Amino acid sequence: MSGLKLFRTDTTNSGMIEVMPRLAEIEADVQGLVETHMETLLGVRFLASEYSTGPVHGGRIDSLGIDENGAPVVVEFKRGTDAGVIHQGLFYLSWLMDHRSEYQHLVRDRLGVTVAAQVLWSAPRLICVAGDFTRYDVHAVREHRRSIDLVRYRYFGTELLGLETVASVTGLAAGPGAARRRTPEMARVRTVDGAMAELAAAVDEVLLGLGDGITRVQRKQYRAYQRLRNFACVCPPQQTKLLVYVKADPKQVDLVPGFTRDVTGLGHHGTGDLELQLRSERDLARAEDLLRLSYAAA
Repeated sequence: MSGLKLFRTDTTNSGMIEVMPRLAEIEADVQGLVETHMETLLGVRFLASEYSTGPVHGGRIDSLGIDENGAPVVVEFKRGTDAGVIHQGLFYLSWLMDHRSEYQHLVRDRLGVTVAAQVLWSAPRLICVAGDFTRYDVHAVREHRRSIDLVRYRYFGTELLGLETVASVTGLAAGPGAARRRTPEMARVRTVDGAMAELAAAVDEVLLGLGDGITRVQRKQYRAYQRLRNFACVCPPQQTKLLVYVKADPKQVDLVPGFTRDVTGLGHHGTGDLELQLRSERDLARAEDLLRLSYAAA
């Protein structure tokens, strides 16, 4: 966004007028706006604002939330550039990991018992929203073992808010040997037809190749591919097909029976209202434009 220029059509003079970017007057302005629309802007369900960490730690977490995959999220805001925002956020993330029961009670009170029981503690996230970041900030997040997103904001005029992901780093699963542990999905891939396992690997390669800063989150029922928000969810391979859910508007897509399906309002694993049914790498090639569309929207 640092190089982005936004122009408005001037119908009176048949010209173009540049809409100048600006920062919030005070930090609370951008925090309040994002908290009000957190699910739309960040893909995170809002839980609490200015959450106290108690008398011992003596701090307040700007915002607490839970993302589309059930991962706990700490969101910290800064009006401009602040070298301490990452360290402050990591301090609160560490506090959160030591107070899991308290967080789950908060989730239960706000969103219900079912959501609280499915919190994904292996993938906690820190999202820092600020006016800007330095190259040292971008380097610092790559040195940590946590999932961290640096998001730059700008107001344009009085009606537009821009968000740009400056850096996104995937944390490692908690616990020794986590990377070697067989997940239910991995076990199932080995039991299905070899062609379906190869197709699943090809889908993984295509999704990770769509751009930088892609996070892969493994849940029991699906694997999510995420920028700031999910853009694709891949279910474990079936005997003859692989189901992928993407965030494209089914009403804007020419649905093809046996290939694309509108699942708006229908229960399914993962997120997204458009279901892709892939049976071969040819289907994957047909689906690439929809995958790119969903990635761009995330």
